[in-house]
Amino acid sequence: MLTEVCSVYVMRTGEVLELAATWGLEAGAVGRTRLRLGEGIVGLVAAMGSPINLADARGHPGFAQRPETGEAAFASLLAIPIRRSGHIIGVLTVQSREPRRYTDIEQEALETVAMLLAEMMTTAGAVEVRDEGFGAALPRRFDGLPLAAGIVIGPIVRAGQRVARRHVLAADPEVEQRRLLAASEGMQRGLDELIRGTSDAIAGDASGDIMAAYRLIAADAGWLKRVSAMIEGGFSAEAAVMRVMGELRERMRRITDPYLRERLVDIEDLGNRLVLQLARLDHDGVQHPEDVLPDVAGAILIARRLGPAELLDWHGRGIAGLVIEEGSAAGHAAILARSLGLPALSDARGVMDACRDGDKGILDTDDGIFILRPEDEVRQAYASAIGLQRAHAVEWIALRDKPSTTADGVEVSLMINLGLPLELPQLEATGAAGIGLYRTEISLLAQHRPEAEAADQTAAEAYLASETLVVRQTAEYARVLDHAGGRPVLFRTLDLGGDKILAGANLPISENPAMGWRSLRIGLDRPATLRRQLRAMLAGAHGRDLSIMFPMVATVGEFKAARALLEAEVARIEHKPAKLRVGTMLEVPALLWQLPALMKEVDFISVGSNDLMQFLFAADRGTPNLANRYDLISPPVLDLLESVVRHAAAEDVWLSFCGEASGRPLEALILVALGFHSLSMSPSALPRVKAALRRADLGAFRRVMSAIRSHQPQANSLREPLSSWAREHGLSV
Repeated sequence: MLTEVCSVYVMRTGEVLELAATWGLEAGAVGRTRLRLGEGIVGLVAAMGSPINLADARGHPGFAQRPETGEAAFASLLAIPIRRSGHIIGVLTVQSREPRRYTDIEQEALETVAMLLAEMMTTAGAVEVRDEGFGAALPRRFDGLPLAAGIVIGPIVRAGQRVARRHVLAADPEVEQRRLLAASEGMQRGLDELIRGTSDAIAGDASGDIMAAYRLIAADAGWLKRVSAMIEGGFSAEAAVMRVMGELRERMRRITDPYLRERLVDIEDLGNRLVLQLARLDHDGVQHPEDVLPDVAGAILIARRLGPAELLDWHGRGIAGLVIEEGSAAGHAAILARSLGLPALSDARGVMDACRDGDKGILDTDDGIFILRPEDEVRQAYASAIGLQRAHAVEWIALRDKPSTTADGVEVSLMINLGLPLELPQLEATGAAGIGLYRTEISLLAQHRPEAEAADQTAAEAYLASETLVVRQTAEYARVLDHAGGRPVLFRTLDLGGDKILAGANLPISENPAMGWRSLRIGLDRPATLRRQLRAMLAGAHGRDLSIMFPMVATVGEFKAARALLEAEVARIEHKPAKLRVGTMLEVPALLWQLPALMKEVDFISVGSNDLMQFLFAADRGTPNLANRYDLISPPVLDLLESVVRHAAAEDVWLSFCGEASGRPLEALILVALGFHSLSMSPSALPRVKAALRRADLGAFRRVMSAIRSHQPQANSLREPLSSWAREHGLSV
């Protein structure tokens, strides 16, 4: 490389990088020169976990000169993070006097050196074992996003490689290629057995709806060719797989598309499974027996990322809950967790490094928190809550087939939100009155694998324009209506964009994607795509009652345009719906000033509280610092909702409330008191809401709520006085 300096910085306790070895800098700086994480270019590389390649490092704003090193004489710098088991353990640098940018080939070579160096440093004991000292015994709380509801108390088990490291370099590439082929075939067989063995545990046809995409990725030769090329370059099979996985992780850090990030998690999961298969093969390709795994029954699994097959593995071993640092509600692992009834939390940043196997933990997805090493008093309080919850569960099962009626006789229609056919058994399990929101985009995200691109279309557009998709959608919608058995189903048209991106979609970059080109806006600008979906809904109904609602409507004109597309499709078909109801989600505040005109156009309205609240208060719901700042139970929001109820009643428009708030007993009680007689929520929330409503004297609560609103018109929230009254009257809110 014709470089004049090569140095190694090692991560020390307290997130400090120490110059541990050098060729070309002043020898006296070794052990003396230290940089904090994020300080200087070396510190930036460690903080970001990605390389920095500079022709003249001295002109970089992050440059931090250390005179004792003598580095001021050197211009060019290439710095590579040294990574081991997902952790940054150091930084490898090269420098030259001549200002030049290192080539891609040189950078890749140095990345290979860093990978080899990571193994050598760990084996030689050059890396300090991370120890939080006294802090490792203290309780810690992590906030996250609930993926599946429930409360769990149990020991911690951390997901990670259970593989003894082999040599990084291959003695015989042909032998390693044979091992790779044998391991790949063994992985495929293992996946087939796993899917067959867990199909009964998953509600519905999960192997078709969720695991199909995963199985296709596993069979794809593309990523395996990259591994094979690494072996030809001299790596052992294990090292080649881990190198490819490392490249994918780096790509993942730079990708903003949440759907593609989830698919990369699937590939990383497959890579881990392949390494496990390789660990059981000797040089002749003979498989050794699998190690006996420790008992994890009742444990809370902690993972940085988790693929669907790995989740099924852990579930088969008996874990009781799941906390992951990275993941989305539309990810394969999240969907499977909900289907398995496994309490799960995501976006718990830093939890993987903070906990150790055997630590005690409490997972409370109702409040979106994970408590690590809880104090005895906290553990006892949660144990009591779990006992009470189990007692309530028995009561809730008994309530399943009873009417949703308040103590003073007001009937309420309690429905559930679904997004996949595999969730349909929840209708019977909860006794729901119907499906108040069927998210049609979820199965599209779960199943779609990009097709080859057409000359004038992106991969996603080609897929959305295909007749194959229409056939699949028709079958899915027919299946949903078949299972509902006459109960109402409100199909929401595709709500793509924002945080739900179809792989291969060429959507414009937006600083605020939640308010960008998404949802119905895409449908109206691409009417052929929207019409195909509407055609599939009409075909799936095949003469039965059908309810369709459009999301993200901002003007009455947009709703009329969407309805016109639907009416054009209705005119083309022979088997028209027995009764066609067309409505809108009310989630854009602009509609609040168009209510009289809107009510004359729609058959029903569903208030989407999640988006409505964030747009109303200009508060991103994904920002933890704003999570509890603005409350639905506040005078302005209650006034707004009451106005919607009045306008709907005046035009006899059916009104529903759909969102996370409707699944909380106190909010549900308030909404019914305001005049909402239909609520749609997650299946796990329905029993609690039903139990609370059946105990409530709605007339008495209305009088109390009216008095509190009159006396506190400027309050930020009315939650405390209303919840106090409810608890005093025996309501579990």
